[in-house]
Amino acid sequence: MRPEMDKLSGAALVRAYRRRELSPVEVTRSVLQRIERLNPTYNAFCIVDADAALRSAVQSEARWLKNEPLSFIDGIPTTIKDLVLTKGWPTLRGSRTIDASQSWDEDAPATQRLREAGAVLLGKTTTPEFGWKGVCDSPLTGITRSPWNPKMTPGGSSGGAAVAAAFRLGFLHLGTDGGGSIRIPAAFSGVFGFKPTFGLVPAYPLSPFGTVANLGPITVSVEDAACMLTIMSRPDPRDWYALPYAARDFTVGLEEGVAGLKIAFSPTLGYACVNDEVAALVNSAVSRLVDAGALVELEDPGFVDPFETFTDHWYTGAANLRRSVSADRRKLLEPGFAAIADLGEQIPHMQYIAATNARAAMGHRLNQFHEKFDLLLTPMMPITAFEVGQIAPAATDQSDWIHWTPFTFPFNLTQQPAASIPCGFTRAGLPVGLQIVAAKYRDDLVLRAARAYEVLDPIKTPNLPD
Repeated sequence: MRPEMDKLSGAALVRAYRRRELSPVEVTRSVLQRIERLNPTYNAFCIVDADAALRSAVQSEARWLKNEPLSFIDGIPTTIKDLVLTKGWPTLRGSRTIDASQSWDEDAPATQRLREAGAVLLGKTTTPEFGWKGVCDSPLTGITRSPWNPKMTPGGSSGGAAVAAAFRLGFLHLGTDGGGSIRIPAAFSGVFGFKPTFGLVPAYPLSPFGTVANLGPITVSVEDAACMLTIMSRPDPRDWYALPYAARDFTVGLEEGVAGLKIAFSPTLGYACVNDEVAALVNSAVSRLVDAGALVELEDPGFVDPFETFTDHWYTGAANLRRSVSADRRKLLEPGFAAIADLGEQIPHMQYIAATNARAAMGHRLNQFHEKFDLLLTPMMPITAFEVGQIAPAATDQSDWIHWTPFTFPFNLTQQPAASIPCGFTRAGLPVGLQIVAAKYRDDLVLRAARAYEVLDPIKTPNLPD
C-alpha cells in the first residue's frame, strides 16, 4: 500500500523513496497542488517556483533510482523564509522598501547547505516586515492566517513557515528567531520549532538585529528538525560569529528518552502571567515527562524580567536597520516598525552598554543554573493565538508584541537552544506549546527531550480544508 503523503514526515518520505514506494517528483507535484489550493486563503508563501521545484525533484529522483542520494534530505520539499537569501529569488523581507529588480545571485549559508543536500526548494514563506514582530502580516504580502482557524494569527515572524509545516506544504521549513520568531508560530500553529544555540547554524548576512537572531527548523516531527540541523550546521566562512565546526548527526541519541535527566519546571519564570488553560495543559505535559522518568523540580531560573534589556537590543537594531533604507523609501515602512526604530534612536549609548552588561549577567546566571539542571521547561506562550490584523490580543493594554512573549526572548539574550513542542489544545481548538531549554551547546538534549515528549503525545496537524 502506498503511504499517504499528507500524513508523513520528511524522514518518512526518504524511507519511502528508498523502498521505491514514493518518488520525489510525485511528492513535489502533490505539495505544489496543495499550495495552489490553500495559499490563497492562508498566505504561507510569497514566492512559489513550481518549475524550479520540479526540475530539482526530477534530479533527485534520478539520484534515488541509482541509489546515490546526496543526503538523508534529498528530494524533500523545503521552504525558505523570506528573510534569508536564496539564489534566483528576490529576498524582499516583507517590505515595500526593497527593490526586487536587483541581482539575486547568492544563497545564505543555510540555503546553500540545504540545496547542496538535494532538498527540493519550493519557494519563500511570508514574514512581517524585516521580521520585527510576533505576528505575520506585512505591507507587502498581507495577512498570514492560522492553519487551525483562519480568523486567528499563526504567530510570527516565521508564520508562513509554520503554516506551511502544519499543512505539509513542504516538509522542512527554514525559519529565523530573533525574539521568538520560530517558537511563537510553532506554538500558535501546533508544530515543532527549534531555535539552536547561537552560531551553530552559520548566518550571512548577520541579522540587522544582531546577536539575538538565529536560524532554525520548523517541522512536523523532531526527527525532521534534527535532520535539518545536521545539514544546516555545516561550516561557512562567511559567518564570523559561527561556532567551530564539529561534524555531528543530530538524529543520533534522539531515542534515549528523559529517564534520569534533571529538569527544572518554571511555570512563570517568576514573573509572567499565564492563561489558566495554557497552564493546565503545560502542567499535564510536564507530568507525562515525570512518568517517563524525568527528575523534575519546580524552580525558577532566578532572573528578573529582561523586557528592557531585550528592547534596548531590539529597538536599536530596528533603528540601525532603518538607516540602511534610502530616505526616499522610508515613508514605505510599516508604521509599527518605524515606531520602534524611533524608540531605538532615542536610546543613549550608555543605556545600550548597560543592557549588554545585563545580558551578560543573565547568561552567567543561566550557566550556573544548568550546572544543576540538564533542562528547563516553561510554557511556550502564556496565551493562545488571537485574531489577525493586530499586534496584541484585543481588550488588553499590551501595545508591543514583546509584552505577550515573556518566555521567548530571554533565551535569545542568553543564546541558548530552545524548542516549542505541541502539548495539547484548548477548548476552542487552539494549540498550546511546551518550551524545552538547555544550556548553550546542548542542542542534543533539547531534541532528545522533545522527541521523548513527541513519543508520548504525537504531533497532530489540521485536516486539509475542503
